[in-house]
Amino acid sequence: MSRQPLIAPSLLSADFAHLADEVARVADADWLHVDVMDAHFVPNLTLGLPVAEAIQKVSPVPLDCHLMIENPERWAPGYAEMGARNVTVHAEACTDPRGVARDLRAAGALAGLAIKPGTPLEDHLEVLRDFDTLLVMSVEPGFGGQAFIADVLPKVRTARELVDTGHLQLIVEIDGGINADTIEQAAEAGVDMFVAGSAVYGAEDPAKAIAALRAQAAAAMQG
Repeated sequence: MSRQPLIAPSLLSADFAHLADEVARVADADWLHVDVMDAHFVPNLTLGLPVAEAIQKVSPVPLDCHLMIENPERWAPGYAEMGARNVTVHAEACTDPRGVARDLRAAGALAGLAIKPGTPLEDHLEVLRDFDTLLVMSVEPGFGGQAFIADVLPKVRTARELVDTGHLQLIVEIDGGINADTIEQAAEAGVDMFVAGSAVYGAEDPAKAIAALRAQAAAAMQG
């Protein structure tokens, strides 16, 4: 079965003073990636549920909320309840990942599990059966604009193999340093969903940038 690449622009690279306009600029995307940081799990603070709800109301595409926060058990279900398509929590922050996945799905969202560059995939293979998306971080979470860490690609390949052989049912997502120079190697390794920040929002024409990234990834998937 041929895979179709999905592009999720990262709002972290947008102009926060004009969020509604910035959301509208990426209407051609598949998902809109919204980074929630609490200044505890990661050393940065971005936005929380009230702002995510406001974005949800104006977004032409489904929201992909990436929660880089402590105590996701408590906070994650709110993002599902307000209508996010996918809500991702960090394996390193979860004490009860299966419980979070259950709560997210009950609230109507897809459940995602994220792992940092240094976190082994093997430690989480069992719980991944309860999730819909796997987010492999290709930078350290907390800041935008970092360089792509290619060392995470073996984790992507393992996940792809498990999906292709039916052991897992997951969308494989990657986040960090994805641009025209890195998207092909990520696609070849087995990524389905590509989070791109400055590669989209830093472009003069975000729609053109999304189309170009999608075409690059599609070619690499078939190659």
